[in-house]
Amino acid sequence: MGKLHTISKGYRKGTRDKYAKKYRCKGMPGTSRYLVNFKRGDFVDIVVDGSIHKGMPFSFYHGRTGQVFNVNKNAIGVEVTKIVGNRQLRKRIHVRLEHLRKSRCNEAHLNRIKVNDQNKRDAKLLGEKAKVKRVPEGPKPGKMVRPKAKDVEVLAPLPFVENYF
Repeated sequence: MGKLHTISKGYRKGTRDKYAKKYRCKGMPGTSRYLVNFKRGDFVDIVVDGSIHKGMPFSFYHGRTGQVFNVNKNAIGVEVTKIVGNRQLRKRIHVRLEHLRKSRCNEAHLNRIKVNDQNKRDAKLLGEKAKVKRVPEGPKPGKMVRPKAKDVEVLAPLPFVENYF
């Protein structure tokens, strides 16, 4: 008989589960997806929407995070890093906004900047220098355990008995 099926080499090969939507989340995207503003420098997550075929990135980029470098009428330019051999390339792709969502990867960093700036302003008013560097947690403080005399139980091994019989 031999081989009966051909090996697929298409643009969407191997994406049956990758591009599939969750249960009861199928169909076209809602209007709130189109109302998000993307600006240059924003971090975005590329999450392919299988129901929108236009402006769909290649399957490798699904789940990757990149930075917006260009905003057009119909698409957003995203710069993503890709490891090829022993080097890291910065790939620039244009993706429609249905396949993008704002990333939360630098949220903690931006919050820390906000808090640090506030601390600096407060310290300046007091005439001090603010400590904004992160400090490792360090070891936990030591403590003494003082048990009651009746709670202490001394364990000793049983004596060895030789039996020759």
